[in-house]
Amino acid sequence: MSGRTRMALCAAAATLMASCALLPLVSPVTWLLQAIFLLAIQTGVGMATRRVPLARPVTVAAQALVALMLLTLTFANQQAIVGVIPGPEAFAHFADLLQSGADDVSRYSIPAPLSDGIRLMLIGGVLIIGLAVDTLAVTFRSAAPAGLPLLALYSVAAGLSDGGADWLWFLVAAMGYLMLLLAEGRDRLSQWGRVFGGAPRTPGEEPSGAVAPVRTGRRIGVVALGIALAVPLALPSMNGGLLDAAGAGVGSGSGNGGTISAVNPLVSLRDSLNVDEDREVLSLKTNSADVSNLYLRIVSLDDFDGTTWQPSKRSIEAVPDKFPTPFGLGADVKRAEVETTVSAADWYAQNWLPMPYPPSAVDISGNWRYEPLGMTVVGDRRQTTRGATYTVRSLDVQPTADQLAGAPEPPAALKREFTKLPDSLPGVVGRTARKVTDGATSHYEQAVKLQEYFSLTGGFQYDTDVKVGSGPEAIARFLRDKEGFCVHFSFAMAAMARSLDIPARVAVGFAPGTPQGDGSVSVGLRDAHAWPELYFEGVGWTRFEPTPTRGSVPSYTQADTPGSTLPDVARPSQSTSTDPSATPSTSESCAGQNPELCASESPEAAVAVGGDGPRWYVLLAWALGGAAALLIPSAPMLWRLRTRSVRLGAHGRAEADIPLHTLSIWQELTDTAWDFGIPPDDSQTPRKTAARIVRLGHLDPPAAASVHRVADAVEQVLYAPVPHATAGLADDVRRVRSDLRSRAAWTAGLRALLLPRSSVRVAWAVSDWWVAVKRRAAAARPTLRRPSTSGRQG
Repeated sequence: MSGRTRMALCAAAATLMASCALLPLVSPVTWLLQAIFLLAIQTGVGMATRRVPLARPVTVAAQALVALMLLTLTFANQQAIVGVIPGPEAFAHFADLLQSGADDVSRYSIPAPLSDGIRLMLIGGVLIIGLAVDTLAVTFRSAAPAGLPLLALYSVAAGLSDGGADWLWFLVAAMGYLMLLLAEGRDRLSQWGRVFGGAPRTPGEEPSGAVAPVRTGRRIGVVALGIALAVPLALPSMNGGLLDAAGAGVGSGSGNGGTISAVNPLVSLRDSLNVDEDREVLSLKTNSADVSNLYLRIVSLDDFDGTTWQPSKRSIEAVPDKFPTPFGLGADVKRAEVETTVSAADWYAQNWLPMPYPPSAVDISGNWRYEPLGMTVVGDRRQTTRGATYTVRSLDVQPTADQLAGAPEPPAALKREFTKLPDSLPGVVGRTARKVTDGATSHYEQAVKLQEYFSLTGGFQYDTDVKVGSGPEAIARFLRDKEGFCVHFSFAMAAMARSLDIPARVAVGFAPGTPQGDGSVSVGLRDAHAWPELYFEGVGWTRFEPTPTRGSVPSYTQADTPGSTLPDVARPSQSTSTDPSATPSTSESCAGQNPELCASESPEAAVAVGGDGPRWYVLLAWALGGAAALLIPSAPMLWRLRTRSVRLGAHGRAEADIPLHTLSIWQELTDTAWDFGIPPDDSQTPRKTAARIVRLGHLDPPAAASVHRVADAVEQVLYAPVPHATAGLADDVRRVRSDLRSRAAWTAGLRALLLPRSSVRVAWAVSDWWVAVKRRAAAARPTLRRPSTSGRQG
């Protein structure tokens, strides 16, 4: 087997071994079998084109073309010409799959289901990394830089995984990279001598043949892989969907078809409430006698870290024919079943299904999944509500004030989970909650007093122009300024309820809409709303309405509660008015400027709750990560520029400085030739090396004369009794480099600048240093000698 063939196989194996780090991210792992097959074909094409041989750029282009055709055959054969030739329709299909994959990545937690989009991202990524490794290590014969794409592949996997078995996948990737380095060392040794071994380490020490590349490759790998471990630690972490660690949510995590994570579930509340034209989002037809309580709930936000409220990670399953009874709802609580038919606008594309809460059944076509704990329905495989019509049967739960006031303590696990508050929450939140609810004899009375405080007695004003803010101080600022909209009121009441040991979360959806003449109910953008839900054992999750002039006050909070000042009439939603706002918002209206923007799921429902921007250490982490991303790929070029400047720069005038300077000039000359594809040969004399550089580099006469002039100076330094300085050697090297650059192809010139071959000397220097350290350590250890047996009788 030739050296190139061995290198190609090792490059493919190293890519696949690094790809194993992606296995925990997706289930099932059958995608790896496809990746192995396609990568084998791509590698075979490279081996064949190099055997012809073809020019290096042609080899890379042929491999890339074959990889594209393989991906087309696998993922877009119906849209391609003859099944393998990609055209505009195939590329459009690729774009749709990649978008679908990106949506799935943000939607599912680890392990995500193997959708077509995710499968394209995985297999396409492996082929791209494999092509990069093969190009660097085999086509351009430089295995050390090939560690960068392998590092990128491992870093992506390590950044996404939960860290449980990262060490195992790191060892697998490390073995692949070391194998690649050792294969290159053997290949170089077979061609032009001991490159990795260097000179004997001590006088009289014999070269150790192939052992030197093995040892040195191992040391190089240790250094490079150490960097691979350190770089992901220095980069800032990412959160959300697949980018979150698995198991962070409250759900069991054992549902069929994966799990669902924190997704932005609703169009931006602030922009929706400030639109110039209240566009209809949903049209309802219901058999409920009182539509003032018909809230459409999309999702609940129950994970509060002091900065944001967001949905926890939940397991999802197939939508059941009949939903189970809501958790905590007792048999003695009055209820009535309501049937509601919902028609979504053609432009409204929401991944979560707006439904009255609690739902007991839903009839809808398409790809939908069910999340049991939150009793929500979410679209699968890019399914949205755009133009959908569906029927929901739900329960109109009607608890009494006595039932809520007499509710026993909730289960310990639920209370622990839904009363968690971060240490960063300002103390004024808890103090205000205790002051407002002073004298209350039950959690129910505390909840009613909190609702009254925000909606009536606290002096709060409803204002959609107030910025949401971000950081732990946002709630404290809202309590001080007493201006905000539903996000502020619901988030503040939920946090204050938790401070009183009342389980609480925030629901996001739509307030009751406007009844129409034909008996339907129109729900518009301005009905977008958020409200708190508090848990009472025997009743379950119960809605409260702290936002003034919005929605309707629940009837069970208007009972004969001592000291209650709540009116007896439900308040109509502000959205019942069709008149434009008297104080238009300064923010852009998604509906007014571009209706399609309102159809996306991108705006924030999990709105930040605190300071006025990212914290300084987050910005610093991103800045350091960006600097590292720029500096690491450019490190070989920067090292080479610095080394050239030192070697060709000024030097001492003393007689002892002449040999050192001349030898530095000579090394710079040979390294320059090496960068342009003329590898060094330490077995030859300076004169023969100079002739070899002139011949292989096709140098013009002035440059050839410069090479020989430097070689003569080196021989004079090595063999003359008294070395003499030779003027102009630095200019000779610059002349040679200029001639080599002018004769090289632009790709070779770019390679010599960005990834110079001679930069491998850094790894050699580190290897030599490590050998010296080990020798000093060994010399410092006491040696235990075995007692002599020469005087004993046999």
